[in-house]
Amino acid sequence: MKYTKTKAVLNQLVADLSQMSMIIHQTHWYMRGPNFLKLHPLIDEFMEEIDSQLDVISERLIALDGSPYSTLKEMAENTKIQDWPGEWDKTTPERLAHLVDGYRYLEDLYQHGIEVSDVEKDFSTQDIFIGLKTAIEKKIWMIQAELGSAPEIDE
Repeated sequence: MKYTKTKAVLNQLVADLSQMSMIIHQTHWYMRGPNFLKLHPLIDEFMEEIDSQLDVISERLIALDGSPYSTLKEMAENTKIQDWPGEWDKTTPERLAHLVDGYRYLEDLYQHGIEVSDVEKDFSTQDIFIGLKTAIEKKIWMIQAELGSAPEIDE
């Protein structure tokens, strides 16, 4: 079988992007306070971007003869992104910081995928990983700026 490690990263991304989509949904639903009118519609765009990444990753896995996770149980059992219960006790900045944590994890996973796909010489998948990692880094920068912080991507 070809691309065994690359396919494992792709499937990990299926679980983690699914989890990240739910965390973004939760941020959207439980958002209150200053900047609500600006941030609420912006979070819709975040969801669309993550859902689009999930589709690209899943379809690439299928193209490589892989089988993406496709049930909530599989997603929950395999994700490494922590979630929170849906409660009103978190502020919008806390929720945005939680999004940054998830995006940083995805950034690292994409980097791992870049390295693994390089070793396995799956340059088509590597190209996908590079593009999506770049998009994640931009999202980290934007959210960090909203929180009044530097992106801290190079640390």
